[in-house]
Amino acid sequence: MCVLFYCWPLKVKKQETMARQKKTIITGVTREAADEAFATYAKSDAQIQKINAEIELQCAKIREKYADKLATLGEEKDKAFDVLQSFATENQAELFTKKKSLDMAHGIIGFRTGTPKLKTLKGFTWASALQLAKKFLPMTYIRLSEEIAKDKLLADRELEEVEVYDTPTGDPREVPMREAMAVCGIQVVQDETFYVEPKKEESL
Repeated sequence: MCVLFYCWPLKVKKQETMARQKKTIITGVTREAADEAFATYAKSDAQIQKINAEIELQCAKIREKYADKLATLGEEKDKAFDVLQSFATENQAELFTKKKSLDMAHGIIGFRTGTPKLKTLKGFTWASALQLAKKFLPMTYIRLSEEIAKDKLLADRELEEVEVYDTPTGDPREVPMREAMAVCGIQVVQDETFYVEPKKEESL
C-alpha cells in the first residue's frame, strides 16, 4: 500500500467561463473579396506575431528577474514540507487514528492512500516474473498483444508485389500491396487541409 503525504494550503479558486461563438458559414465569395480578406489576414497575422514576440521577450525578462527569488522560495517551501511531513509521520499514530487529515492554522496536512499497483519483489524483474507467471498462473493473467504493423504497411504501400497466402490451393501468390491491403479492409488516405500563408514582406 502506498501512502502519500500532502500539504494543502488554504486558497480560493476563481473560475472563468467564456461563451462560445457560433461560426458563420460563408458562401459566394468573389476574388476581390478573397484578396481583401487575405490582406486583412496578413496584416492581423503579422501584428499577432509581433505582439507574441514582444510578450515572449517581456516574459523572458520577468522570468530572469525573479529566477533567484523563485529558487529561494522553492527551497523554503520544500524544507517546510519536509518539516511538516516529519511532524506528521512521527505523530501519525496519535494524530491520524480517526482521520487521515489534520486541520492546522494555515491549511490541511494528511496522508492519501494511493491507487493499488503492482511492483516486483526484491531480486525479481518483470521479465523473470513473466516467465514464472506463465508457469504458475492461469493464462488469463498473461497478456499477448497482437496488432497490425501500420508503420510498415504505410512504408510499403507502393510495393508492386507482395506474397499472400489466402488462395484456393494454399500456395502463395504475389499481388500489389494496395490490393492485399484492400482485401484486409485497409486503405491509405491523406487528409487535405486548407492553409493560408501570407507573404512575410507584407508584415507590419
